[in-house]
Amino acid sequence: MSTTTLDRKSIRNSVGPGPAFHRVLNSEFIKFRTLMSTLILLASTALVMVGFAALSAWGTGQFAEQAAADPEVAAAMAAQGGDLAVSIPTSGISFAQLILGSLGVLLMSSEFTTGMARSTFAAVPKRLSPFLAKLIVVMVSAFLLTAVSIYIAGLVSLPIVDNYDLKLDLGSSQSIKLLLVNSLYVAAVAAIGMALGTIVRNSAGGIMSLVGLLFVAPIAFQLIPGDFFKEANKYLPTSTITPMTAVEHVPDTLEAWQAALVLGAWVVVPVALAMILLKKRDV
Repeated sequence: MSTTTLDRKSIRNSVGPGPAFHRVLNSEFIKFRTLMSTLILLASTALVMVGFAALSAWGTGQFAEQAAADPEVAAAMAAQGGDLAVSIPTSGISFAQLILGSLGVLLMSSEFTTGMARSTFAAVPKRLSPFLAKLIVVMVSAFLLTAVSIYIAGLVSLPIVDNYDLKLDLGSSQSIKLLLVNSLYVAAVAAIGMALGTIVRNSAGGIMSLVGLLFVAPIAFQLIPGDFFKEANKYLPTSTITPMTAVEHVPDTLEAWQAALVLGAWVVVPVALAMILLKKRDV
């Protein structure tokens, strides 16, 4: 074997200064944490979750006080089952999923609307590398932010529920389960949002598609009569949280493992489609 061939092999096998995946990942993380709009959305998510938890703690306490004096309210409270206070820290998840899902849309759609995609793909010709790096950044960030926000929301809610003689154990198995499942759910929604931003390539269109999936479709499926829509409602992303967090199986819902598979499919299918379109389309 000639010296030239050995030199070529050594150059090809060395990492060098090229766009190795860890460098692409670091680049995407720098872009993520240096954008003021991203930081504002992250801060807004935390504030909304803590604020709604405090409001929910007060409302739950008021409800418990009425239940002590009114048999009808007490019956309604008993019908809900379980410990009402345990779900207080996660009461802001509906808003967190919308904000962080929209952030996922913006992270990818803005690449195309601003023309930054040309620079990104010129530096990293393998288009899937920056996409996967961005996906990892947004999912990990969404998971960590949601988990920390839920825990802080629980800490803020503790003195409020104590005033109403309600117990909230943040270290219980159910509280930890709620924290982990809801954090994974929001991370999944952020991934769906990023996939929609890649497919649509338009911020407004991607966000509206996400809103339609998370808010409009569940309401529409409940209002439209027919067994088909009633059954289809079980397979929407928003319907997967209850089966995965319930202490016991809730009637007319999926099993916990089925809900996990459905949520996983809602992530894998759009992400796979986004990756295919990203490779086939022009920038």
